[in-house]
Amino acid sequence: MKQLTLAAIGCGNRSQIYIDLAARRPERYRVIAGADPDPARLDIARRLSGNPHFQSFTSADEMLTQPQLADVMIIGTQDNYHYGPCLQAMEKGYDILLEKPIAQTLSEVIDLERQATRLGRRVLVCHVLRYTPFYTKVKEIVDSGLLGEIMTLNATEGVGDWHQAHSYVRGKWAVTDQATPMIVAKSCHDMDIIAWLLNRPCLNLSSWGELNYFTAANAPPGAPARCTDGCPHADTCPYDALLYLTKHRRWLDYIYNDAAAASTDEIRAWLAAGPWSRCVYHCDNTAVDHQVVSMRFDGGATATFTMTAFGWGRDIEIFGTQARLWGGESCLKHSGADIIVETHATGDRIRFNLSHDSSGHGGGDSGLINALYTELTKGSSTLLRSSVSVSVASHVMAFAAETARQSGQTVNLTDFYNGHSAG
Repeated sequence: MKQLTLAAIGCGNRSQIYIDLAARRPERYRVIAGADPDPARLDIARRLSGNPHFQSFTSADEMLTQPQLADVMIIGTQDNYHYGPCLQAMEKGYDILLEKPIAQTLSEVIDLERQATRLGRRVLVCHVLRYTPFYTKVKEIVDSGLLGEIMTLNATEGVGDWHQAHSYVRGKWAVTDQATPMIVAKSCHDMDIIAWLLNRPCLNLSSWGELNYFTAANAPPGAPARCTDGCPHADTCPYDALLYLTKHRRWLDYIYNDAAAASTDEIRAWLAAGPWSRCVYHCDNTAVDHQVVSMRFDGGATATFTMTAFGWGRDIEIFGTQARLWGGESCLKHSGADIIVETHATGDRIRFNLSHDSSGHGGGDSGLINALYTELTKGSSTLLRSSVSVSVASHVMAFAAETARQSGQTVNLTDFYNGHSAG
């Protein structure tokens, strides 16, 4: 069996997960190198790789001036730094494992697809939900015809209060202009799943959503700028930053390289000096905290998607001419089944209980790396389950949803795509 060699640009949390999972499959993968301006992240990547000859570089430019080092380049940088490194790596000869979103703007997304085609490169986008046992089974049920013709799909993503605060109020995706809109950064996963399940073009969509809650207007009386300054509401506030020391300790691993070894006093000092101790009502955040998208697809099928900070987990309902499917967190909680299909003719219920993977994204991270070898050794890039060409459709939907939200107008997706694909 041929061993695929991997390198990574950006050695933060997402790349670390992929490096670790790949290193656990030495018969298929060997991790060769990483590039990151943070020496601590490079050290973690080196350790996870298990490769004593791991090569470290301080920037993408430094790595990409070298002769091609590996078969596949992982692009795990921030959203606003996907396009340049990805294009340079493709031109250097690398196939790509590209963290979502593909790029910061739709024009860049479309151009990367074109460049991949021109250069003959395989680009696999990390739409990891496609590789989870749950959505794999939902897709199997839809494609089997058990539901009949799909008329309507409703999907919900509850981001979770702490995740919202951590990433989209205090964190790296809080200011939309510095990253991507939340519907793109967080929910292009969900747009991708909807497009994949319905398997037909989205024609039009509209969207509404706002930042309503995480604002200064909702700050409780006497709340200081930072939780570490001593807040009178700390005992009752679900967003108290000192919960990083207790209930939400695992979240530190995503942002603090020394979290595992640091003392309580060291963590307090680190929090006090950085953005993650800011009061959630006194940040510079612009990301929405709830959004709804309504979509119409070719053939007349419709779909809705709800993203909210004030809930947790993903749920889906699919209404077909023969049966209805209900699945996700709420289904499991209330029925004990991951998925239930109820037929219209008899009312019979078919229950599906799946194996539960507690690793990242419900098993999607490990599923992606398990599939990577097969995906990148297929005879044609058109067969890739989440190729860049496939993934463009969901990115068009997500960027169009943000435009619809801001304008209050329904967006025609053909016109929207054409308006961003000049050249």
